[in-house]
Order: sequence, then structure tokens, then C-alpha cells
Amino acid sequence: MTPETHILVLYTGGTLGMVESEQGLVPAGDFDARLRAALEQLPPSRRGRLPAFTLREFPQLIDSSSATPADWHTIASQIADAYDSFDGFVVLQGTDTLAWTASSLAFQLKGTARPVIVSGAQLPLEAEHSDALGNVELALTAAAQPTLNEVVVAFGGQLLRGVCTRKWYTQDHRGFTTPNAPLLGEWVDDRVVLYPGRLMDDQGPAFELPDYARLGKDSIIRLPLYPGISAESVRVQLMRPEVKGAVLELWGSGNLPEDSELLGVLADARGEGKLLAGISQCPHGPVTIGHYAAGAGLATVGVLSGDDMTLEAAFTKLLHLVALDQDEDWQRERFLMPLVGERASGLL
Repeated sequence: MTPETHILVLYTGGTLGMVESEQGLVPAGDFDARLRAALEQLPPSRRGRLPAFTLREFPQLIDSSSATPADWHTIASQIADAYDSFDGFVVLQGTDTLAWTASSLAFQLKGTARPVIVSGAQLPLEAEHSDALGNVELALTAAAQPTLNEVVVAFGGQLLRGVCTRKWYTQDHRGFTTPNAPLLGEWVDDRVVLYPGRLMDDQGPAFELPDYARLGKDSIIRLPLYPGISAESVRVQLMRPEVKGAVLELWGSGNLPEDSELLGVLADARGEGKLLAGISQCPHGPVTIGHYAAGAGLATVGVLSGDDMTLEAAFTKLLHLVALDQDEDWQRERFLMPLVGERASGLL
């Protein structure tokens, strides 16, 4: 970090900026002043290591549980517009869909040569025993690290590859994890320690910012298997005209019930050009579609392997590829390519 390092902080909403009221936690304004006042409570040695920052508060704060792909596009566009004016970026938001935002930003801001750090908190900034101040300190410090050339989640003293991150706990201060990827860094002795061999190389910005809003709702859906699932229920969800693709959450290493009607529905969807990708319901490990006879039909009808991608990564990648409006062969080829570290096999 140099004395001139300047970070842009986008405050989009979330628990960390809320305050207690008679009705429970509610959004509160003037977050810039409140955050700076909180940072003044840090010991001088730590406060002096923080980079300068400009905070922009979204005029309409986003409830994380109501976030949409259009919101992800708005956040990415603001970063892209300010890219040449700042050395790094911090996005502060609610934790419910924080991993989804991080995954989406990774695809939209592909090749970023500046850190994009996504963070939030389990408790409000002014609450007793809050994790908010520590997470913001971590995020600001990480955003000033010139070797972080990717989207990173900063939470609970850990730096996690954004596109591999999942929310793991509802209340624990280490609320997020990367089930199939190692930590990129940690907060040790009041400093950020990075693990260089795990970081993305600087490939140069190749941003892709298609308008997600034009896709409308349900362009990509998720279809988790459950015991007794019927072909008709899958057909009702999958064959709607607005649906362009789906993430199939399969059993184990990529298995499907032995049901010819169900496989026929997937074949019909593929015949209409819908993109289908399969991931495992197990949080750890990849799918290997076709390894077992129970999953062989998936490969036959053209279901793409999501390898060990998280649900968030597979969903946001499908959405991103569909929004780019290229032909089906291109979309299928790009889905199978590792673009931003989303396929983590072999890293652990």
C-alpha cells in the first residue's frame, strides 16, 4: 500500500448498517459518518495502516434477501465506471446473498487487476460484540493489496475466493467458507497475510457487463433432486418459455433417479436449446457425470458437468453466459472452461 492508495467503498445495505428499533433491526442512513467514527476507535497503529477511502451509499439500499441479478449488474457497472479512479473496491452488503453477489461480480469483472472485496457482517456496526468493524478493517486492508487480482470475500478474518464462496453459518462470525478451494489469506497479528501460490494471475481486465435485467425473472432456475421427484414437476418448472437454463442439483457424484420420463423431460429441454448444468448436492467434491450408470443418461442428453462449482457459481455463470446472447455452442463451450477460478478441483 502506498500513501496515495485510494479505495472506493460501495455501501449497498445489509445488517452491518442497521440499527435497533422497537420493530427490530431497520436500515439507517449516514453510514459514511458512522463508519468513520467506528474506525476512529481502532488503535492508532492499525488506523494508520488503513487506506484512504470514498464511500458511496446506494440511494435505495438493497435488502440482501431481495437482491436480484439486476442489482449485481448495477454493482459491477459502478465498479467498472470508477475502475480507473481507484486502486481497489469494497462492496458492503447483507450476508444472505453475499456469496451470490461475489460469484456474479467475478464473471462480470473478469480479469480485474484491482482487488474487489465483498464483505458484510452478522451484527450491526454499533451492536455489542459486532463483527462489522473487524470485517470492514479486513476488507479495506485487502482492497489495498495490489496482488489480489480478483473478487474476494473478506469475512471473519479470512479472505476467500469470491466465486468459490458459500454462506455456511447463520450467526457464526466466520459465516462463509469455500468448500473446495483453499483460503487466499488471513488476518494475522492485525495484518493481512496472503498465500501467493493460491492467487489469480494478473490477466488484464476483460469485463463483460451484459444487461441482466432484460432477461426478466426465472431465466435461470435451480432444480434440486429429492426422493420421489416426478417428471411432471420438473417439466412444469423447466419447460416454461422464460426459462433459458437450469442448475440441476444431483445426487452424489452426478446421479439421477432411474426414471425414463424424467430423463425425457431433460432431453426435451435440451431440444429447445436450454442450458442444463449438473452439480452435486454434496458441498465437497466434484460431479463426474456418467461415472455411474445412474448418471449416464445425463451425459447422453447433453447435461454439462459443473465439476465442483458451488450452486452460486454455476447459477451466476449460466445467467452470465445467457445474457451475453451468443449461440448455444459458444455458451456450452464457455461453461466448461474455467474462467475466473470457479472450478477449484485439485486446489485443496
